[in-house]
Order: sequence, then structure tokens, then C-alpha cells
Amino acid sequence: MLADVGVQLSKNLPPADSNSICWFLLAFAGLLVCAALSQTLICHVFKSKAPQTISKLNIQIVKHLLATGRIFFGICITGIGVLHFLFPGIRPIIIPDLTNVAAGLYWIVYLTALILIITGLLIVIGKKFHTISLIMGVIFLALLLFAHLPVFLSAGPKNSDLWVNLNKVLALSGGFFLISTINAPKPGNRILLSLYKLAPIGSYLFAIMLYNFSVGHFAGLNGVSTLVPKYLPFPQFWTIMGGIALMGSAISIFTRIKTEKITLLLAGVLFIWLLSLHLYYAVRFPQWKEGENFIGVITCMAFCGIALMISQRKPEHTSRKVAS
Repeated sequence: MLADVGVQLSKNLPPADSNSICWFLLAFAGLLVCAALSQTLICHVFKSKAPQTISKLNIQIVKHLLATGRIFFGICITGIGVLHFLFPGIRPIIIPDLTNVAAGLYWIVYLTALILIITGLLIVIGKKFHTISLIMGVIFLALLLFAHLPVFLSAGPKNSDLWVNLNKVLALSGGFFLISTINAPKPGNRILLSLYKLAPIGSYLFAIMLYNFSVGHFAGLNGVSTLVPKYLPFPQFWTIMGGIALMGSAISIFTRIKTEKITLLLAGVLFIWLLSLHLYYAVRFPQWKEGENFIGVITCMAFCGIALMISQRKPEHTSRKVAS
């Protein structure tokens, strides 16, 4: 499946768009802001005048890495919403095969965009995001089961685009669930309390995506290796290493063996891929498949954020706190 993606991207890409530099400046400026924010927060810990015991320092680092992961995820959700104003219809990562929407129903596209943008911004600023993240986690899981999965099964397993988006929606649902439990207040009603019981599966939904993509790296080695930018030598080597990183992280999350260290390393790997791979193609070919390269950039950022959040928290403890 991913082999097909690699072949399409390597052979059928249009010439670089004349507005590529504008897209590059916008995307790279956003990344710099996020990196600077993260660096400033962490440096603030070391420069604080308060007593620097190891335990207090660790607590502060955990908080800042959690915040960084949350911000990365929120930027992704906001970005998906913004793309609805730049390209036609509902983006395939939300609902497949709805890029052609009748004029009389186009308000649904704008409503979808606004919901995503508002949700993403609330997550970024860290205000009143728990309930809406929980609800969005349920919605994305429903989209997976009742929109993406039926279309994928009817189209057949060879449709790589549907398969990729199905896995991305799975991981984004998990990300919403994880974010909903960060220092979560006690739910105000029984419905929310019941929904919070789903939250602990968030990390496992993410792990399933990691496993599926790792299998794709190995099964479609020749095709996936064409995605490695030409300035990097030995593309098949990097493809195999990428598959190992994804597979190892998935196993670690499922078995809870050294999960904190491995997912923290995964976050670093994903951020390198974000800069060297996804941003590279988004800058060169911003119009490919109506902005799908930008979806690759922001979803990679979201996955980096999810990995950071998993590395710095224990979901079972958080869920117990919510239920208490």
C-alpha cells in the first residue's frame, strides 16, 4: 500500500508551485515558534530561582514536555481546519470522498473547519480543552468505524490513500483521548464520566497506527524508500530503520516496557522526519493532491506531540484520578 504512495510521489508529482516559498515561510515560522516556545519553557526551569531539587526539576520538565505535546497536537487540529478554507470540500482525513460538496451544503464544510479550528486553539492555549477533546476523541473514533473503514473495505486493500488516512484518524482519536485526561477535572455528569472510561485506550490506538505503518515500511520497502528525499543516501536503509523505530515503539506501548524513554526517542525521530521529509515535500509540492503534503506535515507534528505526552505520563494513574 505505502509502496503505491511512494511510486505516485516519486513519478507523478507536479512541478514545484510558484508559491512554495510562501508556504515554506508560514510552515517553518510555525515550527520555529513551537521549538522556541518549548526551548524557552525548558530553559526557564533551569534558570528558576527556586530550589532546584532533582524531583522538582523532573516535575517541571514533565509539565513542559506535556505542554509541548499538547501544543503540537493542537496546531495539527487547527491546521486541518484551516486547510478546509484553502482546498475544496471536506478533507479526506476527516471524511473520505467528500471533496465535492454541493454549493447549498457547503456550510457543512465551513462548520467542520470552525469546529476543528476552535478545538485546536483551545488545546493550544490550554483552556477548557478536556471535555471537547474527549468528545472529539469519540467523534474521530466514530469517523474511523463508520466512515473510513467502510469506504476502505469497499475500495479494497490496494487503495493506499484510504489506508493511510484510516490509520491517521485512529491515531488522532487516541491523541484526543490522551489530551482529555491531562490534569482533568472531575466530570460534571454521568455521560462524561462514562466517556472518560474510553480515555485510557488513547495510547493503544496510537500504537496500532505505529504498528501498521511499520509493517507498511517493511512490506512496501521499495516504494516507501522513494519517499526518502534525494539528498539522503541509502534510502532503503533509512526506510528499514524507520520501520524498526515504529515497530519498537508500538511494542513498548503495548507491553509498557521502557515506554517513557522509547516514546521520548520516538518523538525526536518524528520531529526529524517532520523537518527533513514532510516539510521538504510540502515546500516543493504544496498543491499535490490538494494539500495532502501539508496534512503530512501537521499530522507528523501531532504524532510527535502524542509521543511526547505518552512519554511523560501514566494513563492508568490519570484515569483513576478522573474516576475518583
